[in-house]
Amino acid sequence: MKKPAPGLFGRIENLQGSNPWGHVLDAGAGGHSARWISRLDCQSWTAVTASKPMADAVRKATAGNKRAGDRIVVGNWIDPELLKGESFETLLVDYLIGAIDGYAPYWQSQVFTRLRPLVKGRMYVTGVEPYVPFPAMTEAGELVREIGCLRDSCLLLAGERPYREYPLDWVIHELDRAGFRVTHARHHPIIYRHRFVNSQLDMCRDRVRNFKPKAPTESMIRYIDDLQSRAIAVLERADGLRHGADYLIAAEPMD
Repeated sequence: MKKPAPGLFGRIENLQGSNPWGHVLDAGAGGHSARWISRLDCQSWTAVTASKPMADAVRKATAGNKRAGDRIVVGNWIDPELLKGESFETLLVDYLIGAIDGYAPYWQSQVFTRLRPLVKGRMYVTGVEPYVPFPAMTEAGELVREIGCLRDSCLLLAGERPYREYPLDWVIHELDRAGFRVTHARHHPIIYRHRFVNSQLDMCRDRVRNFKPKAPTESMIRYIDDLQSRAIAVLERADGLRHGADYLIAAEPMD
């Protein structure tokens, strides 16, 4: 018997059960999600990303599992011609809502209406509850929030747009408005570990190189180093930084 995938993808497999995957669309592909769909027992898969570098990462992640009918598409969902007239039995929207601001600012409220004609069977939506704008009640939570605030600040100072996450309730409301019936919606608590701390702060260090000449680059690097030391110390003492939650939604067209 095939071993389920870890994390939310394993939960998606449990929700799918014995139902066939059919043709699968990963609407906001990254290396992690593309690696998963490329190993599903499906008829074919299509991975869409608005980023050429991400398309390269998807290509690398699916190497050896890409069949003749599988494809990687670089495109933006604001383009009405993207996959026009096509439909899929299974559609994955994996953290796409939060990422949209980097490629189509202020367009989040239109994405499910845009995707609705493509969904023949079931759509799975994952996301993370926003944590940057809100106060934290624990030391671990405050460290996660501080990392998020620093990450967003570095992206903005480097001339980029940070992600903008939306809560579960907002997503459910938008799904209903777009003509979907939600069949499953649940939060899953997060434990952040070394990978999160190091990857987020490495991103900050990388963006510091693109700051304007008068930006406080040296003091920012010192702050990043200090925050990393503090976060790792608490993480190792408490076996992870427990804060916030991801969510998983399953939805089907109402008609």
